[in-house]
Order: sequence, then C-alpha cells, then structure tokens
Amino acid sequence: MITRFLKSKNLRKSLLLIMGSAAFISFSSCNLKNKKSPPIGDFQVTSPIVADTTVTEDYVADIQAVQNVELRSRVKGYLDKINVDEGKFVKQGQVLFILSNQEYKEALAKASAELKSAIADVKTSELELQNVKILVDKNVVSKTELELAQAKLDASLAKVEEATATESGAKLDLSYTLVKAPFDGVINRIPNKIGSLIDEGMLLTTISNINDVYAYFHVSEEEYLGYVKDNELHNQKEVALVLADNEMYPLKGVIETVEGEIEKSTGNIAFRAKFPNPDLLLKHGASGKIRIEKTIKNAIIVPQKSTFDVQDKTYMYIVDKDNRVKLRSITPKIRLTNHYILNPADLNQKEQFVYEGLQLIKDGDKINTKVIDLTKIIEQKEEIGENSK
Repeated sequence: MITRFLKSKNLRKSLLLIMGSAAFISFSSCNLKNKKSPPIGDFQVTSPIVADTTVTEDYVADIQAVQNVELRSRVKGYLDKINVDEGKFVKQGQVLFILSNQEYKEALAKASAELKSAIADVKTSELELQNVKILVDKNVVSKTELELAQAKLDASLAKVEEATATESGAKLDLSYTLVKAPFDGVINRIPNKIGSLIDEGMLLTTISNINDVYAYFHVSEEEYLGYVKDNELHNQKEVALVLADNEMYPLKGVIETVEGEIEKSTGNIAFRAKFPNPDLLLKHGASGKIRIEKTIKNAIIVPQKSTFDVQDKTYMYIVDKDNRVKLRSITPKIRLTNHYILNPADLNQKEQFVYEGLQLIKDGDKINTKVIDLTKIIEQKEEIGENSK
C-alpha cells in the first residue's frame, strides 16, 4: 500500500516542487545577505603599471681559454733544463724544456754517415753502368750484364732514399728534445723537475692562450626560443660577466654561437660568449655569471606585497565593479627585487587589485576602495631611497 503510494507520479512531482522551492529560497536569502553585507573596511586599490622594462638574467658560466693545449714529450730522455716558470707568459717558438739529447745526436751522426755511404755506392754503380754500356756497344758483354748493372744502380738509389728518410727521422727526434711553445700563452703547472726521466707521451705542462676567453653557459629551451624570435643571436648580443667576487668584469662580451642540440636530462642548451682579456685577468677554468639584459615590451608590473603564496602557488585579490574581492591565481613571469612581471593572461592593465592588507580580507568580501597611483608610490620610494644614500 505504502509502496504504491510512493510510486505515484503526483507525489513525485510534489516532492520535486517542494525541494526546488526550498533551494531557491535558500539561494535567494544567501544572495540577499551577501548584497546587504556591509564593507569590512577601507583598502587601497590600484592597477598594474604597464611599461617597457629592461630586466637582467644571470647564468652560471664556465670560463675557458680559446686555446688550452697539453704539451707532452715526443721522445724519451732526462729533463735537463726548464727555461720557464709556472704562470709565465711565453711567445710562440720559445724553448720551454730541454731533454738529454746525446743519444739522438749519435743516432743522427750514424744516419748521416749511412746516407753518405749510400750516395757513394750510387756513384760507383753509375760508373759501372757506364762501363757496361760501352762493352755492350762493342759486343764484348751481353745485354744481361747491362740489366744487372742497371738493377744495382736502382738498388743503390733506393738505399739513398732510405738513408735520407732515416737521417730526417733522426733530425726530427733530436729536435723533439727542445720542447717549444706552439703559440703565445701562459704556462700552467709543471709537474716534473730537472733530472726527471721523461717517457714518450708524458705530460710536461699545459699552455693557455687567454688573450680572449670563452664563457659557456646554459639557458632553458623557452629562453632560447625567445632569443631566436627576437633575432638577438644573429646580432651577436652583448653580455656582461660577473666575476666570482661579485665584481663586474669591465669589458663586455658577445654571444658567438649556440650548441646544436638540447640536453635531454636538463632541457637546457649551451651558449658560448667571447670576452677580450688584454690584462690576462680571466684564467682558464675560472667561474662567473653571464648577465644578459633584455627588454620586455608593455610589461605588466605589480608589487610583490600585493601578492601572497600558498604552497607553490601565488595569489592576489582582484576588485570587481561592486567592490568585492576575488581571489585569483597568478604565475609571475619574472621576479624582480620588489615586483613581479605577470603574464598578460593573468591580469590586464584596466583591472584593479588590493595593494596591501591582504591578511585582513578573504574571497568574496566587500570593501571600501581608495584608488592610488602605483607609479607615484614607486617614484616616491625611489626618491626616499636615493636621499637616504
């Protein structure tokens, strides 16, 4: 009986009508309450500054010499003399190390003697060939003798070539006992001392050409695409270098090239900037920071004090036309000292936001607003800062 009654269509329509009416009455009363709720207080509101802004980005840099070469021994011998000290500047062709050379002098003398002997054999063979030709013409000997004499001369000539090569090798080995600077540069650490036995291929020192230096640094793929779109890479963009002591290097460098691929593990790509180094202040293996200036057109700028963070997100309170505050999540594009540059999608230049006192309000509150000029406030603070100096 009860089941049939509940299943009746009339009763279901009645229940739906009652529930809908109750919900409407509840919503209307809440909405009316919100509209009639008084403002919670007076707050300063403002709009963002929109201006062309120059910002700087710093990137960790690895400084390397334009040329940095290991000098290794090409022959074996004792280290007889060291003509240069560590850290000294040397000229191309300057003799840096001298290895013992007596055995190489003897090898050269032997090779020279063998060459002279081979040359003498050639002369003897030439005379024999001439005599055999005369005898062949007179039919005293057969042509076979002529062919044998010619073969003997050819063998003597081959021995001359072999002896010449041996002598050249001996001269080259002797020259290797004098280790010379391949280019102008600065000598680095010398691990061996006079009297050390040097094997072939052993490291003697390294030499660096640091009249100019390279600074390698990495930027994200997004930043790289930004530079490409702005055509700044093709214009050899000028950059600055911050040294390890946070002092600015006095000379500017230029971005010369970019690597051909993006590192999969980091998503970064390597840039290379070149800096002049006339005073040899910058050394191979040093570190620093590349500082790049870039201009953002029509940047939307808001004070950091007008935002707050909750976990990993940043928020600010936007004021609507009814003076009610609305909580909005934003993603700062660039973080400056006291301000943020926002993406245009987060905030437009006509919208107003609460300047300060964010801890006193919550989403949906109605406030009394006092509009302030953000540009004048910033200018006054900068003026106060300059006077305090």
